[in-house]
Amino acid sequence: MKKKIAVLPGDGIGPEIVAGATLVLKSIAETFNHEFEFQYGDIGGCATDKKGSPLPDETISLCKDSDAILLGAVGGPKWDSLPVPMRPEQGLLKIRKELNLFANLRPTAYIESLSNSSPLKEEIIEGVDLLVVRELTGGIYFGTPSERVSVDGKPGAIDTLVYKNEEIDRVLEKAFEVARTRSKKVTSVDKANVLESSRLWRERANEIAKKYPDIELEHMLVDNAAMQLIRNPRQFDVIVTENMFGDILSDEASVLTGSLGMLASASLSEEGPYLYEPIHGSAPDIAGKNMANPLATILSVSMMLKLSFHLEKEASVIEEAVNNVLKKGIRTRDILSPNTIIVSTTEMVDEVEKEIRLLVNNATV
Repeated sequence: MKKKIAVLPGDGIGPEIVAGATLVLKSIAETFNHEFEFQYGDIGGCATDKKGSPLPDETISLCKDSDAILLGAVGGPKWDSLPVPMRPEQGLLKIRKELNLFANLRPTAYIESLSNSSPLKEEIIEGVDLLVVRELTGGIYFGTPSERVSVDGKPGAIDTLVYKNEEIDRVLEKAFEVARTRSKKVTSVDKANVLESSRLWRERANEIAKKYPDIELEHMLVDNAAMQLIRNPRQFDVIVTENMFGDILSDEASVLTGSLGMLASASLSEEGPYLYEPIHGSAPDIAGKNMANPLATILSVSMMLKLSFHLEKEASVIEEAVNNVLKKGIRTRDILSPNTIIVSTTEMVDEVEKEIRLLVNNATV
């Protein structure tokens, strides 16, 4: 198999973790006789510095001409004082719109060897296996107007939350489709007791559910969902929600595994290439120190192999390799616990590559 992958390292720790993930992809390619062509582009603060835009036109063209996209992270205090259109985060929002990346899949699963890294008791997190499906191109992050305004003659601000029926329907349908491959339960999260947009969301969820009689649908208010994620996370299978709620809840879910550094994601389009990235930020405080956890990015490329390239076996090899490394007590700083071995970013990547070779050579997969 030959595939073209657009690589967007971005800012902060982005270049370090993406470099590790591409090494893992190269190991997979060599081991399974595939060919992955990597083409690099700029996004975020580094793109603003080089090209005067957080998402240059050439990066958009590069992505549209690829089979999949791997992104590191964007942002940092260096660019906080820039005008809004030039800030790194605008590059992330724009690429979602340009590529129509309407649904973001963020899996969270219990990892026994990391149970000590979670602040929650093991009896609460044991057996957790949930997926947040987040609407990604609508809602308050994209609504207009969004600006500083005068309110009753005094300085203020306005943000606008807008959703069309079709934007809600397509992400709901994706959630129901995914639920059919899992435990056949969808929890739709909203704030229907207050927001008109959430009342519309709930109505559309009930309507879409009629197409999927084999799937259980429940509704949950976002404040209760936030509590239940900590109180009883095993009750969830697929959580589907709007953009801002999904952003917040999926970050909250990271405590179930003990670190944002473990959570991968995939952003799906209706037609073009999918985008894969870890959900953590650019961590500028540790950038360039070879300390970052590359596992979320490595697990993101596992999702790439599975969802974009339909290479189930290769994806499972990466996932098993990561689990084996963790079982050996090998850790980066964010997931360090008693009686474990601390390693650098590059050392963690090396350990995963070793495990991949062992698994293939021993024919255990």
